[in-house]
Amino acid sequence: MQRYAHILDLVRERNPLVHQITNYVTVNDCANMTICFGASPVMSHAPEDVVDMIKIAGVLVLNIGTLDENQIEGMLAAANGAKKCGIPIVLDPVGAGATPYRTQTAERFMNEFPISVVKGNAGEISTLAGVSATVRGVDSGSISGDPKETARRYAKEYGCTVVISGAEDIVSDGKRVVGVLNGVPMMGKISGTGCMASAVCGAFTAVTDPMDGCIAAMTALGIAGEEAAKTAKGPGSFKPAFFDAAAALTKEQFLKSAKITEYS
Repeated sequence: MQRYAHILDLVRERNPLVHQITNYVTVNDCANMTICFGASPVMSHAPEDVVDMIKIAGVLVLNIGTLDENQIEGMLAAANGAKKCGIPIVLDPVGAGATPYRTQTAERFMNEFPISVVKGNAGEISTLAGVSATVRGVDSGSISGDPKETARRYAKEYGCTVVISGAEDIVSDGKRVVGVLNGVPMMGKISGTGCMASAVCGAFTAVTDPMDGCIAAMTALGIAGEEAAKTAKGPGSFKPAFFDAAAALTKEQFLKSAKITEYS
């Protein structure tokens, strides 16, 4: 548990630059949550800009939540730059399974680039893994099969770390499977929690290996949600409290509150 808590301190010590091409619904929230955990966000998406920006970044986060051809062009340019520089890439396949356009775009990135982390809900990851699932808009519906085995198999196939967000977050690198039970239902009552999780996974992956980084990231975000819920009266007051709790989270609080289960 100590090694996961230490990653929180590493992010704040090293202040990695997290290059994010994300959706316009949540871009500000992703930037602010990145700052709250001690990293620095840059939200550059123009193809003319990303080639140079990625050279000074510690990680690239791609989120297809509000996808269009111009954004894809910027994402491809940034991903090619990250590949050349050896920078880890985090992919959030928002809405994969809801439409062919989203699914095919996510599959393209998985097949053409060395994705370090793919983080999505159960429906999105199951769709990419070829498991029967339903996705309604950007929300997960029903899935078939065990999400732990789906995560393990897909991670092994692509040589990456898979994060399936939910009531229990599942993290696997194809060998290990870990569950994180931190978090509260209120986190699902505001838009962008999943996008923020991808941003935080990126920040933590920038300073350590993807598996441990994502375990620590999902745990830290969940603890922040738990703390925020103690004072929030509803979604409106929860959101600023969520940012406050993330910024105030300490290593000691992490160790006290973490709910991490190593399944294998």
